[in-house]
Amino acid sequence: MSDWPLYPVCRAHLDELSDELGVWQHATGTLPNRLFGYCTDDVARALEVDLLHARSLGWKTVEATAWRSMAFLRDAFNAPKGRFRNFRSADGEWLEEFGSEDCQGRALAALGAVATDAPDPRLAVAAAGLFEQALPAARSLKGLRPVAAALLGCDSALEGGANDAVRGAFDTLAARLTSAFSDLPVDWPWPEPVVTYENALLPRALIAVSRRLEDEAMLRIARRVLDWLAAAQTSHSGALSLVGNEHWWPRGKSPSRFDQQPIDAASLLLAAEAAFDATAEQSYRDLAEIAYGWFLGGNDVSVALATPESGGCHDGLTPRGVNLNQGAESTIMWLTALEHMRRMRDASPSRQPASQGLTSSASQVVT
Repeated sequence: MSDWPLYPVCRAHLDELSDELGVWQHATGTLPNRLFGYCTDDVARALEVDLLHARSLGWKTVEATAWRSMAFLRDAFNAPKGRFRNFRSADGEWLEEFGSEDCQGRALAALGAVATDAPDPRLAVAAAGLFEQALPAARSLKGLRPVAAALLGCDSALEGGANDAVRGAFDTLAARLTSAFSDLPVDWPWPEPVVTYENALLPRALIAVSRRLEDEAMLRIARRVLDWLAAAQTSHSGALSLVGNEHWWPRGKSPSRFDQQPIDAASLLLAAEAAFDATAEQSYRDLAEIAYGWFLGGNDVSVALATPESGGCHDGLTPRGVNLNQGAESTIMWLTALEHMRRMRDASPSRQPASQGLTSSASQVVT
């Protein structure tokens, strides 16, 4: 298969979506929509992007924004509740006592990564301390995606030599996630009646569990689920055709084709990367390429969602083209996908990108 081109790191749109407090949640077109304020979800993921960009740009380039995101997460943490608040107004006021389980899981995923991988020891120590404070609440997480995100945070922290409490939380969460995938039917190897969003996060976490526990049976389950998701979301032309959020994919019914979301393409790429690292099988390398290509026109409408010249990404794919808005989540998903694809290409230098252009036209975009 041919590879889509890689692009230099560009943070212009991410910077446009940011101010001294954090990353604005939504955009109208390319301009921040301050009415919706900020959310911890996006700030946590932006912190992970800073870690990725530090590899290409050097730590000094992202140091200030990484510390800004760390300050946001510290402010978000409600110590008496042991939980992170999620939504924050434009004037800096928190709008809830604590946020969703997704918010808790995503914050833990980012903090675990920073605690282990941050080039700045001070930031690593700060992240590790906040991670440990937030960890007890993770044991009560019920949603599979929050459990998977928290598991990945624990796995990252354990790579850095975290303590026994982290291992205990990892084991608890691993048991919760793996039990959800036991005794599932062949025709629906999914632990929910509806396939919704960020689905590949679950097999990605299962792969992390299988590697840490050296459990080959769990790796087989993770691969089965990932292969099933990939087959169901690959068109006859070989392009990625994601489950859309119009009505998702209820069991026994056809999946919704639109609106497709960047978070689903990015989560599939990350799961494929994890599977490739675990197995060295070329099919997972190819799956990552297909997921990456979705951002650049390898999709049902043959139109690019990413705008590499600004580092932005449109919020979704509709039957008529892209959603014109370029909010934080979508932009961060593109930046994440690009850097993980760069890492995979660097690890396989024999595969050179083909020359492919972007497809876009005014007739293919909608608001």
